[in-house]
Amino acid sequence: MQSTTEGAVSSLNARFASLREALSTRVIGQPGLVHRLLVALLADGHLLVEGAPGLAKTTAIKTLAQHLEVSFQRIQFTPDLLPADLTGTDVFRPQEGRFEFQPGPLFHNFLLADEVNRAPAKVQSALLEAMGERQITAGGRTYPLPRLFLVMATQNPIEQEGTYALPEAQLDRFLLQVRIDYPEAEAEARILQLARAQARGEAAAAGPCEVRLSEDEVLAARRAVLEVHMAPAVEAYLLELVQASRGRSRYGTALQPLLAYGASPRATIALDRTARANAWLDGRDYVTPEDVRELAVDVLQHRLLPSYEAQAEGLDGAELARRLLDQVPAP
Repeated sequence: MQSTTEGAVSSLNARFASLREALSTRVIGQPGLVHRLLVALLADGHLLVEGAPGLAKTTAIKTLAQHLEVSFQRIQFTPDLLPADLTGTDVFRPQEGRFEFQPGPLFHNFLLADEVNRAPAKVQSALLEAMGERQITAGGRTYPLPRLFLVMATQNPIEQEGTYALPEAQLDRFLLQVRIDYPEAEAEARILQLARAQARGEAAAAGPCEVRLSEDEVLAARRAVLEVHMAPAVEAYLLELVQASRGRSRYGTALQPLLAYGASPRATIALDRTARANAWLDGRDYVTPEDVRELAVDVLQHRLLPSYEAQAEGLDGAELARRLLDQVPAP
């Protein structure tokens, strides 16, 4: 029985390896984004992606949805957006004399919230509540969202005029904040070749789509991730990182003047889930300190609030997270 279970997990792992390879043929020059999308999928979380326009953010999640048996919806956030544009609303049917609920984009499995900081606070709150509670309320009734539900929100770091910054407390709902940069020259040459092939209608050049996972396979993979072993020493290291961010560890003394607020308990859970997902994607059934370190900056950077002193020195959450990793020794 145990060997059968191990065989199923091994098969799932191979399927996800094929999925990663398939994604890499379309999302060129952004291996970090591809990896973090898969980690978020396996850890049952959402991610906030920050990068300049044209860096394959939309392509990444759209391509992932194409390789899974899920529904996908992209919504462009604008200042005139209303919460009902996300959640849906009750529509009156005069022929039947009753109201009927029309679901909004949130009822899709995958949602791309493009330029989420362009919408006002009420709309952002509707999205973030759905992310946290996995349900929405409309017309006095509560509607559950799909079991497989992933939001990828994007922010454009170039333009700040006419935007509404996400509050730190709401940023905590994102499992990861991912910052992406321009691709290398070699990768950009491949992007150019792919764009030419697509313009000529050569769909096959866009990469194989034979890899297609069902919702049940994804949910089974999530259960397998939860079974990945974490040694007590690794767990202690993870907890030490979070405690140090709050100044409650001997390792966080040097950083205490630079941090107004440390990481929340949700960060502890996120570090645990992402480290396990990272190990599982690597084909291992145990977590190492490197699994924790690899994703720690993306887990912590939006959860660490710099003090005035840190802001005066030009330090952001990402730099504080990197300093935290330098301060706390790995086992």
